[in-house]
Amino acid sequence: MDVKEAIDKRRAYRSLEPAEITPEILTELGDAARLSPSCFNNQPWRYVFVYEPDALRAMHEALSRGNAWATKASMIIVVTAKKDADCVIKDREYYAFDTGMATAFIILRATEMGLVAHPIAGYSPRKTREILGIPDDVDVLALVIVGKKSDTINELLSEDQAKKEKQRPERLGLDKIIHHNRFKVEGQGG
Repeated sequence: MDVKEAIDKRRAYRSLEPAEITPEILTELGDAARLSPSCFNNQPWRYVFVYEPDALRAMHEALSRGNAWATKASMIIVVTAKKDADCVIKDREYYAFDTGMATAFIILRATEMGLVAHPIAGYSPRKTREILGIPDDVDVLALVIVGKKSDTINELLSEDQAKKEKQRPERLGLDKIIHHNRFKVEGQGG
C-alpha cells in the first residue's frame, strides 16, 4: 500500500473487533512516530501504548460517554508532549504541530497494517494522568483508539455515528480549504 492509498483508506471507524497487538505492531507504530519530522529534530512527543487488558479497562474510566464504543479497542494510544521540549519561537509553539504530524504517521502506518486508528478528544486528561502516572507538566493531547474494523455496527453508536460507519462523512471541497497565493476570507470577493 502506498501513502496515497493509506490516506484514501483511513477512516475513523467506531465499530471495532479485537486485533492482536503484537510486538511487531508496537515497533512499527513507534518507528512511524520516531521518523516524523519536528522542529530542530526535537521530537517532543511521548506515547503511552495501552494494550494489556487490565490497563485498557482502567482507561475506560477516562472515556466520555459518547466514546463508550472505544471500550472495544485493542489498544489506546495516549498522545502526550511537553511545550518546552520543542521550539518556541516568539509566540509560535511547535510541540502540538510536531506531535500531530507524528501521530498522523502512526495513524497512516496503522491503516497500512489493516488497523483502525481513530483519534478522539472525548476523554478526561485528568483521569488519564491519574491512571497512567503522567506528570502534570506533560500535556495529554489526544487518545488514538486502535482495533480492527468490524462489519457489525457497534450497538453503542448513535444513529448519526452508525450512519458514518457506512458512508464516509462529506469532506469540504478543495476550494474551501486551499487558498492560492493569498488568503481569501469566506464571504468576501477576491
